[in-house]
Amino acid sequence: MTSAEGKSPLGLRFSVEVDASSDLAFDDQRVDALLTIRARSTAEAPSGTSIAEILIMDKSLSMAGHGKLNEAKRAMCAAVDTLPDGTYLGIVAGHHDAEVIYPVTGGLARIDAAARTAAKNRILDQFPEGGTAIGKWLTCADRLFATVTARSTVRHAVLYTDGKDEHETPEELGSALEACTDRFVCDARGLGDDWHYAELLRITEALHGTANAVVTISDLTRDFTLLMEQARRIVVPRVYLGLHLNERFRLDFVRQTLPVEAHLTAQQQRHDDEIHIPLGSWPPEDRQYLMSLRLDPATLRVGEELRAARITLRAERNDGSREPCAAPEALVVTRRATSDFPIRTPASHTRVENVHELGMAMRACADAQRNGRFEKADQELRIALELAESLGETARLRLLRTVTVTGPDGRPQLSRTAPRGIMQQLGLSSTRTVAPDADPTHPPPHGRPLRRRCRRCGTTTTARLPRHCEECGHEFGDRTDEQGDGPDGGTPVDAS
Repeated sequence: MTSAEGKSPLGLRFSVEVDASSDLAFDDQRVDALLTIRARSTAEAPSGTSIAEILIMDKSLSMAGHGKLNEAKRAMCAAVDTLPDGTYLGIVAGHHDAEVIYPVTGGLARIDAAARTAAKNRILDQFPEGGTAIGKWLTCADRLFATVTARSTVRHAVLYTDGKDEHETPEELGSALEACTDRFVCDARGLGDDWHYAELLRITEALHGTANAVVTISDLTRDFTLLMEQARRIVVPRVYLGLHLNERFRLDFVRQTLPVEAHLTAQQQRHDDEIHIPLGSWPPEDRQYLMSLRLDPATLRVGEELRAARITLRAERNDGSREPCAAPEALVVTRRATSDFPIRTPASHTRVENVHELGMAMRACADAQRNGRFEKADQELRIALELAESLGETARLRLLRTVTVTGPDGRPQLSRTAPRGIMQQLGLSSTRTVAPDADPTHPPPHGRPLRRRCRRCGTTTTARLPRHCEECGHEFGDRTDEQGDGPDGGTPVDAS
C-alpha cells in the first residue's frame, strides 16, 4: 500500500492510498486497485465556502393525503431557517412540470432575514396539483444553478418525492441526469412508501448524493435540517480522479465503495491525456473506490515491471482548471511466468467484493418481494443475512432482521407482511456501506468495546470497534467519552 499527500487550493488536505497486488499471473486479464481518498481540514481552510442551495418540493396530487404536503412545507421552512446568511437560495415546486416559486424574479437570491420570510411564505402558498416528472425538476434546478457563475460555489440540491416518476419516460429522466451530471450534487428522499427505490438510486448515483427513505412523514423536518447542516461542511465543489493509462491497459470500471456504492464509469470524461472521473463535492471525509483495468496478457513481457496507470487526484480551481490536490500515485504490475504463480489478493479487495454481494442480495430481495416472488426473496434474504453478519455490517443486519421471520423449515424467510416502506428502505440501504469495524492500529482502550454516538446524526454504534458512524458514514475522532461499557453506564459521545 502506498500513499501521497497534498494540499487542495480550497482548504482540504487530500491523501490517496493505493491498495493492489503488484503481481499478475501469466494469463491474468484484469488488474484491480482499491483507492482510499481522505480529506482533512487544514489551517488554511477558508472561513466560509460560498453555497448555492436549491430545495425541490414535490407538490403533485398524491401529496394531498395524510397531511403530507403540510409536513413537507414544515420541513422546507425548517431547511430555509437552517441556511446561513449569504447562501444563494432557489425553490422549485415540482409536479408534471417545474415551477420556480422563489425567488419570483428568477435566478437565485441571497439569504437574509427578509429573504427567509419571503421564501417561507412562498412555500406555504403551494397546493397539490399534477403528476411527477423528476427530470424536469432537476433540469429546472440546473438552469437556476447556472445563474451563479463563480465555479468555487458549492452547488447542492435536495428533493423529496412521494411517488414514482410516472409523467416522463425513463429515457427522459436519463437525459436530464446526463445533462446535470458534474454540475451539482443532489440528495433525494422518498416520502412514505409509494415511490420506487431504484429511481432514487439512479438520481443520487448520477448526482453524487445520498438517498434515504422517510417512512414516517413527520421525520422529514429533522432529515432536511440535517441535510442542510451537512451541506455546510462541503469545502471543495468539484474533485476528479485523473487516470493516465498505459496504452496496453484500458479502463473497465470505477465503482465507489465507501460510504456508498455507486457506478461511476459512465461519467468518465476525456481531459487532455487523462480520463477524468467526477467524484462530486467534498467535505472532510473518507471515500473509497475500486478501479479495474483490462489487458491482453500477451502484450506484457514476463518479469517486466510496468506502470499500468498514473493516478492523480484533481480539484477544480476558480478558473475551471483541474489542478492536482495530492501527489500522483502509480499502479505498477509485473506479469509472472506461470498461471499458478501465487498471487496475493489483498484482504481489503475480498471485503469490498463481499460487501458488493451483500448489496446485490438486498436489492434482489426487495425486487423479488415487489414482484411477488417470495421463494426468491427468501433465498436472497438468507444470503444477505449471512453476509451482513460475517462482515460485521450491524446497521444493515438490524434492518434485515426487522423483515425476517422463521419459516416452517426453521430457516429465515421474508415476512409476508413486511411493510412496503421498510422494503424500500432495504433497497436504498443496499448501497450504504461502512468501513470495517476492526482496526488493529486503533485498538479499544483497556481492551473493552467502544460505543459512540455520532455528533452529526445522533446514531449510537453497536459495532465492537467503531471507526465510522454506521448510519451517515461520519468518521469518529480519536477521543471519546468512555462511558458505555464503563462504570458510569452512559453512552460515549464522539468528541471529534
